[in-house]
Amino acid sequence: MNTIALLIGLCPVIGWGLFPTVAAKIGGRPVNQILGTTLGTFVFALIFSFATKTALPEGKDLLFSLLSGIGWASAQIITFKSFELVSTSKALPITTAVQLLVTSLWGAFFLGNWPGVTNKLIGIFALVLIVIGARMSVWTEKKDAQDSARLKRAVFLLIIGGIGYWAYSAAPQATNVDGMTSFLPQAIGMLLVASLYSLFLTVTQKNETSPFKEKVSYLQMISGFFFAFAALTYLISAQPNMNGLATGFILSQTSVVVGTLTGIYFLGQKKTNKEMKVTLLGLGFIILAATMTVMI
Repeated sequence: MNTIALLIGLCPVIGWGLFPTVAAKIGGRPVNQILGTTLGTFVFALIFSFATKTALPEGKDLLFSLLSGIGWASAQIITFKSFELVSTSKALPITTAVQLLVTSLWGAFFLGNWPGVTNKLIGIFALVLIVIGARMSVWTEKKDAQDSARLKRAVFLLIIGGIGYWAYSAAPQATNVDGMTSFLPQAIGMLLVASLYSLFLTVTQKNETSPFKEKVSYLQMISGFFFAFAALTYLISAQPNMNGLATGFILSQTSVVVGTLTGIYFLGQKKTNKEMKVTLLGLGFIILAATMTVMI
């Protein structure tokens, strides 16, 4: 792996690591968060496309790029809902583990990103480490029945959301366009889902203010800029001539370290000393596993 590919592969760590913390800090309902995030991503992608004179793809390439964005937005709505059940520092390791299992195995076994038996075994071992690390990151010293029930519900939601995240990463691999070309249509697909979801709630929830009229929806565009930066650099990283889908995705998901720690220190998501030690060890496993995949 060359140095440029590695640096690009690590850029999403910053964007996706800070994205959930910024979104949680700004606040609002999940519908406000998804509407603002996708609107910010769309604006970022539109400016980028005009600046680089990147034209929209056509035919199948356009369709799969749109489906990629639709998959992500659908999954992110579920993820934002999980944030209402448990803290971001607990939800992020779970959703990271789900995404890594589904997307990386797809890239390794169906797209050939990890050629050879030895590389596949190393990759699978790395995924096992990531799952263990994610489990350690959500460990609690004092068990509470209500908290356990909320965590189980959050896990269930995030597993369902994993399907959408898989589509986000896998769909572009079925096209003949590079990451920069698929970026804008992905953003369009994201904004389409968010707008339809917002419109549905506007019509069905008469007692709630329409998200289109709430200031917090537009403040959430800030979190969308963080996401867009990560998304663009990830799309470039996942290309076969860079890091490939499996390794590129795992590198990007080490953003869970940034997201978990900023959630703890900046959002006041408290942990006991023992919980913090176990969490840091779990995050260490995730970093170790990502490092292993870089060597494949």
